[in-house]
Amino acid sequence: MQGYNFIVLSTMTNADSIPVPGEAPLTPLSAAVHSQAKNLRIFCGVRTPGSFDEMSREIDALFSSAGIFDLGWRGKILVTGSDRLRWLNGMVTNTVQGLLEDEGNYSFLLNTQGRIQGDCYVYRRANDLILDTSRDQLPALMRHLDHYIIMDEVELIEVSESWTGLELVGPQAHRILQTLGLALSPAALPSQNVQMSTARIGEIEITLIEAHQLLLPRYEIWFHPAKVLPIWEALKGAGASSVGLEAMETLRVAEARPLYGVDLNDRDLPQETNQPRALNFTKGCYLGQEIVERIRSRGKVHRQLRQFALEGAVPPPPFELQNAEQVVGRVTSAASISSVYLTGSFGLGFAREESLARKSGIEYKEGTAIPLEGLPHISNA
Repeated sequence: MQGYNFIVLSTMTNADSIPVPGEAPLTPLSAAVHSQAKNLRIFCGVRTPGSFDEMSREIDALFSSAGIFDLGWRGKILVTGSDRLRWLNGMVTNTVQGLLEDEGNYSFLLNTQGRIQGDCYVYRRANDLILDTSRDQLPALMRHLDHYIIMDEVELIEVSESWTGLELVGPQAHRILQTLGLALSPAALPSQNVQMSTARIGEIEITLIEAHQLLLPRYEIWFHPAKVLPIWEALKGAGASSVGLEAMETLRVAEARPLYGVDLNDRDLPQETNQPRALNFTKGCYLGQEIVERIRSRGKVHRQLRQFALEGAVPPPPFELQNAEQVVGRVTSAASISSVYLTGSFGLGFAREESLARKSGIEYKEGTAIPLEGLPHISNA
């Protein structure tokens, strides 16, 4: 991923900036509603709406009702062939063979040294697998995966242009989908695995994903790119608010969701990331497993990805965390929120274990980063 600095009203990551127009393609939603958006931002290799309204209103909509967000920055790889389950099970850190049909989970892809080469969701369908990841990861992951197809009956097909998506996030998301005629089961408790199903909004066939939930309920809606505007308008008509990248990145940091290429990269080891939902220790052999098991048996890593409460001014990330004159970590994403539902400044980044153990926090140039043990509390949501 390109190392742009991304500075917006209250969210800052090193994911993104505004490059020369035309450097990155528009997502289908951006092409359809760019006149409604206040700005377009580069994110994971594509241009997506940065905002539609004031940041505070978009944040409040997410916490009080529901917002819809562009998922055109996601890409998809179709995995077919009779060996697909066994082969992909040996390429990712989570179980593939253990998935039920229409079920998915989050995984890392590793090299032989156990370093993370990318992340993805893997979904099992009746006759194929779908690997869902950010658009900017697709070329490298296609090369990485293709390299390990030896005598296997497996085919990889990049199908991103056949799909786009929207994400519906917030406490009223379930009700909004029911309003549109989707026969949903009662709102599920948060789960490590995610569920997919086929449904319709009006006459348009969609794939509905009951996505991984942290602070707020989430649903992903996948469909053909030509249908983006009627789906967008249907969701808004049912009560959802338009939400841009800036508010969603703020929520990402508040939920401590790392972004590959920003918070995670190819130097990191799985157990350093604080993402246990990406690992399965009973699935059998996979690429990089020896290193993962060695770390597990020793029971220790020297640094860890954590969420921090930031006390003081928040500079554009990345910025260093220090103990006296020694650099002990780095904040890679940061967000400031001022809402009746949640107020504070938060960061994501790696720090050394001995520094994380300090109850007084870790210093940075403009303030102090306090490691958090759990997610922030939402009031009145």
